[in-house]
Amino acid sequence: MLILGISSYYHDSAAALLKDGRISGAAQEERFTRKKHDAGFPANALQYCLSEAGANLQDVDYIVFYDKPLVKFERLLETYLSYAPQGIRSFIAAMPVWLKEKLYLKKVLKHEFSRISGVSEKDLPPLLFNEHHRSHAASAFFPSPFERAAVMCLDGVGEWATSSVWMGEGSTLTPEWEIDFPHSLGLLYSAFTYYTGFKVNSGEYKLMGLAPYGEPKYADLILDNLLDLKDDGTFRLDMSYFNYATGLTMTNSKFDALFDGKPRTAESRISQKEMDIARSIQVVTEEIILRLARTVQRELDVENLCLAGGVALNCVANGRLLREGPFKDIWIQPAAGDAGGALGAAYSAWHEYLGNGRLVNGSDSMRGSYLGPRHKDEDISSYLDSVGAKYQRLDEAELYPKLAEILEQENVVGWFQGRMEFGPRALGGRSIIGDPRSKKMQSVMNLKIKYRESFRPFAPAVKADKVRDWFEIDHPSPYMLLVANVQEDKRIAMTPEQQKLFGIEKLNIQRSEVPAITHVDYSARIQTVHEETNPRFHALLDAFESRTGCPVLVNTSFNVRGEPIVCTPEDAYRCFMRTEMDYLVLEDYLLAKKDQPEWEKDDSWQQEFELD
Repeated sequence: MLILGISSYYHDSAAALLKDGRISGAAQEERFTRKKHDAGFPANALQYCLSEAGANLQDVDYIVFYDKPLVKFERLLETYLSYAPQGIRSFIAAMPVWLKEKLYLKKVLKHEFSRISGVSEKDLPPLLFNEHHRSHAASAFFPSPFERAAVMCLDGVGEWATSSVWMGEGSTLTPEWEIDFPHSLGLLYSAFTYYTGFKVNSGEYKLMGLAPYGEPKYADLILDNLLDLKDDGTFRLDMSYFNYATGLTMTNSKFDALFDGKPRTAESRISQKEMDIARSIQVVTEEIILRLARTVQRELDVENLCLAGGVALNCVANGRLLREGPFKDIWIQPAAGDAGGALGAAYSAWHEYLGNGRLVNGSDSMRGSYLGPRHKDEDISSYLDSVGAKYQRLDEAELYPKLAEILEQENVVGWFQGRMEFGPRALGGRSIIGDPRSKKMQSVMNLKIKYRESFRPFAPAVKADKVRDWFEIDHPSPYMLLVANVQEDKRIAMTPEQQKLFGIEKLNIQRSEVPAITHVDYSARIQTVHEETNPRFHALLDAFESRTGCPVLVNTSFNVRGEPIVCTPEDAYRCFMRTEMDYLVLEDYLLAKKDQPEWEKDDSWQQEFELD
């Protein structure tokens, strides 16, 4: 049986296909269209999923959409009515789209499915609609390694829910309670993303990365004015400070007055104030999540917790929840945002609508999140030949030791192999890698490869069996969703003079034996690499460890700022040639930049991608 899950028309559109209850394929539309966070109908992702299963749309038994647009429209109307006459401009802007498309989404979807498949609308598979937070909850619990677990879904907003709690047992999900719009932890965090000059729905991770440079000077101001936080973690926002319910911005002039100034202009200089604000909202967010978790564990009396929703991508909070929270174990859906809703919708139909049982995997059922397309050897060589690229084809016994030597010499390498990752993180399928021991690697990667802000940290990929030797964590983190500190014996103590530094002045101080992946607070966003899910990346780490004694590599996503992660060999080669990467690996093909034909020196390509 085939069940196709779809998420679209808000941000991060995606498709996912279950084949007899097992994930066959899943991908975000942005990877194919090259438009970051693409919200359009996921035609390319859908067609990939079908081709991966060797099927066409007529073979699909059910199509499931990840939320209920009519309930969302009800929320929109009720919100505008409750705030009227405020928000009239926003209402006028929103209504034409709703009246033309979103209110008739079933018809719009059927038209799209018919258009790409050639199947008449009346002959399409049955189309089901799932609740937004149920889709999130299903994506978190059903592929998790737990037979029984609490589930917390934390995001901006679905139909009405912004935070929801579920009890997962076997193949059932039971809703327990929820916090409804406009009181939203995700939107509170996004309001500060907006205020500090970053882009909502894509810049939240920048706010998280900026936080360690600051002090939580504004935490009490936030808690005293913006929200009423209860001991059990539930909260209400003072909406007089926010504009997102009916306006075209996240915050308003009252918010500006509270924080003594207007929002930072995008791309302008980041001051100590923004750093302190970032740290403050991060501290408040972590406190809310910890209080909620303690309440959920006490009420449901379970050992395990699953997380989904955009807030679940806050890996700093996740690390603290693992260390200090009440649960024995936690598992986070790697595609925790709206893209993962496509997968959750399909899972919900398989287990809840159709009543199929669930076989719990000892690790999880996400297969390392390597669920996207792979490319055949002949397709890679054909493309490389078509552009006159110079390359070597090496077997694995030659490739890994040679790459280890190249990396040891502080070269930056584009690494493209296997199936593409599903979710926002590159996990060794579409990655840029480097030597974490290099003092210059972070600045080189940020400024010459990624073309992004200098403060942004990089993540370590570490062999799973060696993670405890290098980091203060004894837990798998295959999806780069947990933060932990570098081990004490790997750190370099700061001098008294260095300890007096503030903010961005801390950036270039070497903090550990692996400075390229050590953040200013000695933390790192860890990816544990497992031989069973990514044998090639694991083998490369093995070779690097054999040569250097270090089982760790820098791992960042294979793209430049504003660009989606590369999908095809063509995407990878183009990104390689446009940046100052030194080498490129496409499966077994090794390319050196110095050997390539002249690439047109034209920086206008950077205008292709809207800055995130």
